[in-house]
Amino acid sequence: MARIPRQQLLSYEELDTATDLTTAERATWEAAREATAHAYAPYSGFQVGAALLLADGTIFRGTNQENAAYPSGLCAERTALFGLAANQPNHPPIVGMAVAARPVNGEFGPALPCGACRQVMLEYEARQGQAISLLLPSREGTILRFDSLTALMPFNFSPNDLPRP
Repeated sequence: MARIPRQQLLSYEELDTATDLTTAERATWEAAREATAHAYAPYSGFQVGAALLLADGTIFRGTNQENAAYPSGLCAERTALFGLAANQPNHPPIVGMAVAARPVNGEFGPALPCGACRQVMLEYEARQGQAISLLLPSREGTILRFDSLTALMPFNFSPNDLPRP
């Protein structure tokens, strides 16, 4: 059998500053940045905040929560998603998400979700059957805008991969 090379393209926009965001995106972006102040990161010193924009305009936040017994902590993206689901099980759809990071007493920098967070984020998008846009700060100081979380992890594991009982 012949091997056919395939290429997966990453689809996103790169914005120069937060002034290029819509009003709702800017509020979500700022909420993620503000949330970093509430992170519990005494071991890494890397404070991360995440903000979820719901269809009704509500913003729900999460922060990373570290623990001396590694790997018992949890990333900001997952605390936001799990916290929302636990506290508002019938919440409106999530339409947008932003992540921010900064070292303790430092400047904001890149915040790229880990693989576990990407997997969880994708399942939330699939559960609601509607795309979730994502804003991430890049290594170059720009803002990366993704229309859907699937762009972050095209070969993800999903409920469709599990056998049905």
